Amino acid sequence: MSTQASIYGQRFELDPTGAVYWVEQDVLLIADVHLGKSAHFRKNGMAVPATADDKEYDKLTNLIHKYKASRLWFLGDLFHSYQNAEWHFFEQWMRFQTADIALIMGNHDVISKKEFNRIGLKTYEAIRMDAIFLTHHPEIKQGFFNIAGHIHPSVKLQGTGKQSMKLPCFHVCETGMILPAFGDFTGTYTIQPKKGDRVFVVADNEVIEMR
Repeated sequence: MSTQASIYGQRFELDPTGAVYWVEQDVLLIADVHLGKSAHFRKNGMAVPATADDKEYDKLTNLIHKYKASRLWFLGDLFHSYQNAEWHFFEQWMRFQTADIALIMGNHDVISKKEFNRIGLKTYEAIRMDAIFLTHHPEIKQGFFNIAGHIHPSVKLQGTGKQSMKLPCFHVCETGMILPAFGDFTGTYTIQPKKGDRVFVVADNEVIEMR
């Protein structure tokens, strides 16, 4: 179940997949899918199911249908590395999409922009929408609100006794919002929220704001 949050005067639906639907702009924002990472793991001898990336396509397709978004923008690290067999699956998936799809280049996006453009995916270094600007790496720019990925944020929750768990989260501060990683094989980085920050954790297919 998603949670709607009013942030910087805009309405955002925070989805348990880690995606954000920006209501006013009718755009889905997704960070750090890392397609092909499971194949990279298998190549290096790790036991990862061959169907792992299929789930990412199902998640993407379901999100587009759920929000009926006319635009889908990836905030970097769409692919984990160079072109491999996964590229052909993505190319096939792109052929069935009617949404306007764009990629803000991330540090893992080493596939050429020309290849992305060839299959109908627009590429940018950043996208600015009035006072909100979208990047892959989080940035601080006076007078602007930044939405980014890259960090794969999570928080560590302490239970009774010595019990604890790490949960992915959306991290919102005065200068921006960082999305959790969309991909399942990405790992996370434990953040230390400051006073005044807002943290929305993803747990049991729900997005819940920590109080």
